Amino acid sequence: MAKSDPVIIIIEDDPAIRRFLRTGLSTRGFTVHEAETGKQGIIEASVRKPDLVILDLGLTDMEGIEVIKAIRSWSGLPVIILSARSSEQSKIEALDAGADDYLTKPFGFGELLARIRVALRHSLRSPDQQQIDSALFVNGNLRVDLENRLVSIDDQEIHLTPIQYRLLAVLIKHAGKVMTQQQILKEVWGPSYQENAHYLRIYMSQLRQKLEADPTQPKFLLTESGVGYRLKIMQ
Repeated sequence: MAKSDPVIIIIEDDPAIRRFLRTGLSTRGFTVHEAETGKQGIIEASVRKPDLVILDLGLTDMEGIEVIKAIRSWSGLPVIILSARSSEQSKIEALDAGADDYLTKPFGFGELLARIRVALRHSLRSPDQQQIDSALFVNGNLRVDLENRLVSIDDQEIHLTPIQYRLLAVLIKHAGKVMTQQQILKEVWGPSYQENAHYLRIYMSQLRQKLEADPTQPKFLLTESGVGYRLKIMQ
């Protein structure tokens, strides 16, 4: 049986942007449905069971944050924010509410497609593949054996301290997804350390020194300015 096209729901109140997204995504093999209000979008997401949602934050009837929370109450499907709101606080609020990614308008369609591919790859893996990935993570020349806690670059083993390894493991768990500083601090150090962002900066710098060919221009461990970090999945 042929695999059906991935289904994407666009929740956006601007008809021109909806039309642009529908045309671009439809010609690239996606089945697209639209909603111009948050309430309509929640209904569409619950009825159509999409593979991914593209969501604007500034909807006419409700805040996009509330749409994220509603979807997260019953589903873990990927949600990519596409918003004119460019402030760091808006990004942090959306990501903390459960969004998987955040693009600011105006945006490049090629970048949106890349983010969609990453989100779908992360969510559509089979249970068997997830089990394999949970034991072995390979990304470019980075190889991490999570079962045996072994890290290597170009087949050369890299020694990490326990905290450095725990930080890397958390980023691998959410590979391709933007994580806020608070999310990372909570998973690595615990809730009581969520305000100690300097810990994270120190250990991220150490991790880059060990894993990146040029720590000043990292290719794996990317900074999302003012928001947090992303472990980039190499294409």
